[in-house]
Amino acid sequence: MLRIAVPNKGALSDPAADLLQEAGYRRRGNSKELVVVDEDNGVELFHLRPRDIAVYVGSGTVDVGITGQDMLLDSRTPAQEILSLGFARSTFRFAAPAGTHSTVEELQGSRIATSYENLVEDYLAERGISAEVVHLDGAVESSIRLGVADVIADVVETGTTLREAGLEPFGEAIMTSEAVLFSRPGMELDEEAQHALEVLERRIRGVLVAREYVMLDYDIPSALLERAVEITPGLQSPTVSPLHGGEWSAVRAMVDSRSAHRMMDELYEAGARAILVTAIQACRI
Repeated sequence: MLRIAVPNKGALSDPAADLLQEAGYRRRGNSKELVVVDEDNGVELFHLRPRDIAVYVGSGTVDVGITGQDMLLDSRTPAQEILSLGFARSTFRFAAPAGTHSTVEELQGSRIATSYENLVEDYLAERGISAEVVHLDGAVESSIRLGVADVIADVVETGTTLREAGLEPFGEAIMTSEAVLFSRPGMELDEEAQHALEVLERRIRGVLVAREYVMLDYDIPSALLERAVEITPGLQSPTVSPLHGGEWSAVRAMVDSRSAHRMMDELYEAGARAILVTAIQACRI
């Protein structure tokens, strides 16, 4: 069986579980269920702390895992990213009391509090900056007020928490991060597990495409078909079928969900009110 490590809690947990469930895998019944054996799909799902997943994958205890890129880099575990998963997006940045810092170079000699000690140390080393990195587990925003640090390095989403603490980000982003499916470099699997991994990757790709695209079905006068195809080119090309009588054609195209309604407006205008949109639905491949 293919052994998969998935986050057991935090911001990564529910989106990862939703993704796997959409891909056809079993979901655990409650938060105390640490291992789920999905015999139908040839996988075992191990629910682990997000920060520990890279270590388990790197040691070969499990075959593949889902965690954040920031945690993966912080673990310093050699890893091979298989897929970016499109959730848990965040930016990792330095922050300090408002108006006190503007560039990363000003960190020389500073005390930097963070929950991502290795990630920050590696970033500073690459730039030849010498600073003391203070490791804290969470709530790093309070460290400056308490005199533990001069600067913090942390995940920034909306920036609300920083502002409430009187802090502001400065300098370039240390990194941008999102959830990834990854394995260890040079991993060797038996035939059954390798097949299960190929199926997993294919299914997840399908779910990600399905989340991003919708299928747009519409009828249009055949005389306007070329313009319609320009508006809805689809992923590769739309499917066009002539309707009885030849004056109208049916078009089906997979389009970006964010652009679907704009495309419908353009189709309406191109057809001078003659276009009939028959369906717009979530795409499943």
